Amino acid sequence: MSKTLTKPAARPELNGHAGNGAAKKERLPVMKTYKIFIGGKFPRTESGRYYQPKGADGRPLANVCRSSRKDVRDAVIAARGASGGWASRSAFNRGQILYRIGEMLEGRSAQFVHELMLHGASQKQAEAEVAAAIDRWVHYAGWCDKYLALFSSVNPTNTSHFNFSVYEPTGVVGVMAPAGSGLLGLVSVVAPVIAGGNTAVVVAGERQPLPAVTFTEVLATSDLPGGVVNLLTGFRSELLKPLASHMDINALVVAEATREERTMLDQEATCNLKRVVHPAVTDWMSEAGQSPYFILDTQEVKTTWHPIERGQGGGGGY
Repeated sequence: MSKTLTKPAARPELNGHAGNGAAKKERLPVMKTYKIFIGGKFPRTESGRYYQPKGADGRPLANVCRSSRKDVRDAVIAARGASGGWASRSAFNRGQILYRIGEMLEGRSAQFVHELMLHGASQKQAEAEVAAAIDRWVHYAGWCDKYLALFSSVNPTNTSHFNFSVYEPTGVVGVMAPAGSGLLGLVSVVAPVIAGGNTAVVVAGERQPLPAVTFTEVLATSDLPGGVVNLLTGFRSELLKPLASHMDINALVVAEATREERTMLDQEATCNLKRVVHPAVTDWMSEAGQSPYFILDTQEVKTTWHPIERGQGGGGGY
């Protein structure tokens, strides 16, 4: 007797449907982990901790490293190691490197717009902030080889000497970025620091960290030497005091400091006489957010005396 072969019925679960005809389950996205940036590399925080900033819809956006005091120390070591080489570069070469970074920021502008929108900005607001951030970065690139000519001086003396005053970088600068500006505020406080030949240990604003980490991805693929800019993410309340108390940080630029923070900074900064700068800017989109005087905030004045050779007649002159 012959047997009739019949095709087995399709199993609903193999087609992605439940037996009762319910829709396919929603896919869980792979959430990106944003690392910190130290010495030109992207390590994870040594603490192993992270936090999840929320988007405009209240959902977590990413896993962001919650940096520790040890991360601050590692970043300062990297910044100190890069300090001599960066300060010794010609001002023109620093300007070239910063301008190249501006070109790369322009090429990734769509990603910055997307991340700012994730943080709650409208498309128009995000596009305006990204455009302003790129323009501001290029603005400081142009100042790299000009501020010395503008602000240095030849001083009058009553002896037969030349007397010159010129600006030199302070060294390693700790930077606390503004909390309410994910990209423009960060660029506005970092660019003048490194344009003047300093290296930086930067703490990104904890509420909008995604553009800051993407910004370091641009730095990592540019001509900027590793260690010139080091960026940490995490909580301001945990990282500000380690920056202020670190003995190998020469100056601090702290945006939007509260009264309590200012008191703590003044006390901690006296230990190694570090300079503390509080940018008096409330709107980073305004013209007040950029100035060559911000470069001078983290510069030291060096004065040099040089004797004038006298002629045979005993007279002196220039």
